[in-house]
Parts: sequence; C-alpha cells; structure tokens
Amino acid sequence: MRTRSPVAALLAAVTAVTALVGCSSGSEESRCTSKAGIIECAPDQRSAAPKITGELLTGGPYDVAQARGQVVVLNFWGSWCAPCRAEADDLEATYQATKGSGVTFLGINIQDSKDKAIAFEEGRVTYPSLFDPASRLALSLDIPPNTIPATVILDRDGRIATVIRAAVTQEGLRPLVERVAAEQPAPNGSR
Repeated sequence: MRTRSPVAALLAAVTAVTALVGCSSGSEESRCTSKAGIIECAPDQRSAAPKITGELLTGGPYDVAQARGQVVVLNFWGSWCAPCRAEADDLEATYQATKGSGVTFLGINIQDSKDKAIAFEEGRVTYPSLFDPASRLALSLDIPPNTIPATVILDRDGRIATVIRAAVTQEGLRPLVERVAAEQPAPNGSR
C-alpha cells in the first residue's frame, strides 16, 4: 500500500476545503461586488451573520448580538501570522478613530495557543478578542474570509456588509467602516 507524504496530504486537504468553500459561498458572493480582495454587499443584498459567540482571550463569554445597533468589525488573526502583526496598529488606529460613531471591533484569534495569543495582543490593541483555535467562526460565515488575516464588517443590523481577504491599512479600512457606519439601520432590524 502506497502512503502519501505529509505535504501531499496537506495539499489534498487544502484543495478539498477550497472546493467546498467555493461551492458554499458562490451564491452569496455573486450578489455582491468584488475587487482586489474586498467583497462589498449592498444593503439589500446582505445576509445575516451567523451566531458569533465564544470565550474572550481574557476570559468570560461574549456574544456579538449584544453589539446589535453598532457596526461590528471582526478581524481574524493569529499570533503566528506576520501580516497580522503588520496590520495591528492600523486596526487599533481605525478602532480609535471610529468608536465614537457607534463602531466596535472584535478580534477572533484562530489556530493558536491561548498564551501566544494573549502575548501577541498585549499592548497592540485595546478591543477584545475571542479565542477560536478551531476556526469555527470563520467557517460559519456565508462569505468566509478564506485567508488570514481577514476582516469582516457587519452593519448595524448584524449583516455582512464587507469582507476583506487581505491585511488592512487604516487608509483602506477606515473609509469602508465609515461608509457602513453612515448607513441608517432598518426599522426593526430588517431590510
């Protein structure tokens, strides 16, 4: 019996996951515009984000639903990710610049150990992060991030407005966040 090398097995697994992601997200993405790794959905084309809950890195439960009425910026990151380190200052600067406009940020740490994640975050950002080592939250999105780092902007009604599949800069992220923050929420949270 012939066995595959670990690299071949990994490539086969990545190919299978990529194929599944493409099938599961195609219809959602086709209703939105995509340019240079940024997917933006018009208000009438947005789908509700799945339930996003978990344990904070600092301890205690957190549920994104408690932020309904605010724009929520989700950033998927790992301490092992060089682009995540590079974008941390830009994320924090955008958070500080927009939090007065009803915007909140939430990091989602994936594929990491808790100790490394806490050490990475310390002194870099002031917003909280969920600990999701299995990446289940990223996989639950209709438009999955597919890369790390990735940033997802939820509108005030808890719907996916923007998915950014690349590292962000303040100059690129802030206008996207401000555009969603300027929108009026739908009456009773439905559009």
